[in-house]
Amino acid sequence: MRFSVFTASTPQWTPPQAAQTLAAQGWEGIEWRITDQAEAAEPGFWAGNLATWPLTGLEEHLAEIARITHGAGLQFSGLGGYTRADDRSNVERMLAATAALGAGRVRVTMPALGEGHYRDLLARTRDDLAWAAQRASEHGVTVLVELHHRTIVASASAAMRLVDGLDPARVGVIHDIGNLVIEGHEDPLAAFQMLGPYLAHVHVKNVAWRPAGTTPGGTVVWAQDWAPLWEGQADLDAYLHALIAHGYDGWVTVEDFSTTQPLAERTRANLAYLRSLHQATSPQATST
Repeated sequence: MRFSVFTASTPQWTPPQAAQTLAAQGWEGIEWRITDQAEAAEPGFWAGNLATWPLTGLEEHLAEIARITHGAGLQFSGLGGYTRADDRSNVERMLAATAALGAGRVRVTMPALGEGHYRDLLARTRDDLAWAAQRASEHGVTVLVELHHRTIVASASAAMRLVDGLDPARVGVIHDIGNLVIEGHEDPLAAFQMLGPYLAHVHVKNVAWRPAGTTPGGTVVWAQDWAPLWEGQADLDAYLHALIAHGYDGWVTVEDFSTTQPLAERTRANLAYLRSLHQATSPQATST
């Protein structure tokens, strides 16, 4: 099992700072955020993120991305793209960029709920993914579908309806325990078994539900809040144990959007925490 960081969660660092700092802390990989984003007065996770590469003109940055990544001694755990599955021209560009970088796989995003009838969205996206799988095969890479709340694939069950029958070497699923705290939670081991060869990648973050007032009728309203890895509703100890029990030995990419610790302290603490869990739940540790 190898650990990496998704740069959506490192907004205050430029790409060289992100790569060099993460490598110095002992991370093995990096997952670059790639999207055209809004400007912001201060760097933020979703706007003004300094560790984001723009989709516009991406091809002009590929050599620099490779130099920064490999120069720090890091590997690509994948590319964190935001191109929708139905944006075929830009999906093609992302596949080509992934192949050129040797990054292996790239995320494409799914339609949000409410954009149409669910069954229609699913059918159209299935067609888009079938096309993407063919193009991914030509490029020798894999397209990733992330389990994400408020989309057509909030759970492993929903993802299987979408990808089942497509080539798992070319279309895979990102299991994201933090997103599943918000919507789509299923027993992790059962979900991994359900996904089978489609379990291609793992994202880790944590979420806490907190009271946020009451309705006029007196019902307590709850709101999601990003939390440190060890403080949210997701039991990451049990989660890593389930991954190991399933035989997963791929990338685990952290995207921690909590802000209770300064960024460098947060990434350092996250790696130490995950390594301690991994060591404690490894077969060697549990057999002694």
